[in-house]
Amino acid sequence: MWRDEAVTVAVGGRSVPEIWSLLQQIDAVHGLYYLLAHGWFALFGDGLWALRVPSVLATALAAAGVAVLGRRLWSARAGLLAGLAYPLLPPVLQHAQEGRAYAMVAAALVWATWALLRAVERPGAVGRWAGYAALALLACWLNLFAGFALLAHGVALWRAGVGRRVWRPWLTACAAVGLGVLPLALVCAGQADGQLGWLSRPGVAEWTTFLAVTAVGWALARYVAARARPADRSGVVALALLAVPPGTLLLLSMAHPYYVDRYVLYAFAGLALLLGAAADRALDRRPAWARRGAAIAVAAAVAAGLLLPWQLDLRGPQSRKDDALAVAAAVRELASPGDAVLFTPARRRDWLLHDRETYRSLDDVALARSPESSGTLRGVEHPAAELPRRIRAAHRVVVLADPRDQPLDGTVDEIAKRDVLARHFRPCREIAVHGARVTLWSSGGCPRWR
Repeated sequence: MWRDEAVTVAVGGRSVPEIWSLLQQIDAVHGLYYLLAHGWFALFGDGLWALRVPSVLATALAAAGVAVLGRRLWSARAGLLAGLAYPLLPPVLQHAQEGRAYAMVAAALVWATWALLRAVERPGAVGRWAGYAALALLACWLNLFAGFALLAHGVALWRAGVGRRVWRPWLTACAAVGLGVLPLALVCAGQADGQLGWLSRPGVAEWTTFLAVTAVGWALARYVAARARPADRSGVVALALLAVPPGTLLLLSMAHPYYVDRYVLYAFAGLALLLGAAADRALDRRPAWARRGAAIAVAAAVAAGLLLPWQLDLRGPQSRKDDALAVAAAVRELASPGDAVLFTPARRRDWLLHDRETYRSLDDVALARSPESSGTLRGVEHPAAELPRRIRAAHRVVVLADPRDQPLDGTVDEIAKRDVLARHFRPCREIAVHGARVTLWSSGGCPRWR
């Protein structure tokens, strides 16, 4: 469980009024997900299994949607291959294992794309357009950046050369989605600086990855179209879904940083569709006797040479930025009930808030107002002038800090914490875990360790 998942557990465990108070200040973009998590935890608890099962189910639902899309666009076999490819893509696999909303967003948008294709077949069927709008609205309420999928749908419709009988209901559906998500968008606009202030403009790595993946998708689309007997524009839908959302977000982020790849995770459904269609076309080119053997050989080679190492890596703690469960375990090993606890920097309180029993057994000496009472993610700390007195009143302090190779925060609050520790305490024992350090500091003698 890394820090973002720990936030899900901490916020989902609050009461509905406490969650509502938080959303008025920050994280409104995740508000619906937190409310869903609150209800889920009430039924199944907030352990790691319960935290991640919704993402697993959402990924399975998205994979089924990709299979249905592939069948509608090409053939049953293309759909089957695409549906099997989708959950094996490393970014999809990673977010299937995380207690956040991105897998749900992808599932909603995959099925919204399917609903769009059904509506295009019968432009006068109001119910089909309503279903499309409802799924798109759900996705946008789970994450505002889902709206870029609608732009991808528009590009696909334009390339397909649809007429007014399709454009009019599609634009109406988009307008309904826009009006439905407008309240959330207005709130999030006011929170954007605090929410995304940690981001920087996309660099060479982000653009290179985007261009490389898009080039692969374009090549697959060309291959599929070239192998089709009649003219086939089905690949336009998949290619637009793959390229338009991340490309648009990257361009916008050059003016104001917004881009994080997980915000447009759903774009990988387009890549899976193209992979399935290309594999289907490749099998068609082989003699009948060779098709089964070729399929088995290709699948085995890909799984053994590429997917298995990725699968193993993504299931280990090293694939995340930190390990909140390991941090909490280190705290339990070093601390005794009533010891002081100090977070340097303060935002690392995320590491322990998910473990309520351990956190409540300690004295958070820097905290002035709790996260729940202040309507914030991590609470409000005392001013810098007050911190030395409060820290010195403790005899033992358990300090949660970033690894030594990370830069130190230069704020007056964090400087005051480090200064009082260096002047009046000495380190007794440190446990380094992935992405964090937990150290016991004492103003007197250090305990003996077995």
